[in-house]
Amino acid sequence: MTAGAVLDASALLTYLLGEPGSERLTEALAASAVISAVNWAEVLSKMSDFGADAGEVSASLSRMGITAAALRIAPFDEQLAGQAARLRPVTRSLGLSLGDRACLALGHSLGLPVLTADRSRQSLRIGVKIRVIR
Repeated sequence: MTAGAVLDASALLTYLLGEPGSERLTEALAASAVISAVNWAEVLSKMSDFGADAGEVSASLSRMGITAAALRIAPFDEQLAGQAARLRPVTRSLGLSLGDRACLALGHSLGLPVLTADRSRQSLRIGVKIRVIR
């Protein structure tokens, strides 16, 4: 599967919760997308905060064909860990989390734009196209 964009947790949550901007994710998923395993864990954790069972969320998305066809979950390996660490000094002022940096590192390594619901990412100049979905 060739992906057209990298999703951060906020983008996928926008889609799952049917929030404004979710139509942009429908388009991204139709073209196929990728998410870091770190961001996937964030999504499942947040859905758990809302009372959903993480295993059921994952199984449901698989049954719907989301994780089976439209969304690839990329492992967070040693190379991405190093890239995420190198982003720390240049993103510290924005307070980016490890998950945020994992997403940006994945986008950089794949040469793909990153979709996010967080407008503060627009100001970053780190060699990754960042597209705000709302």
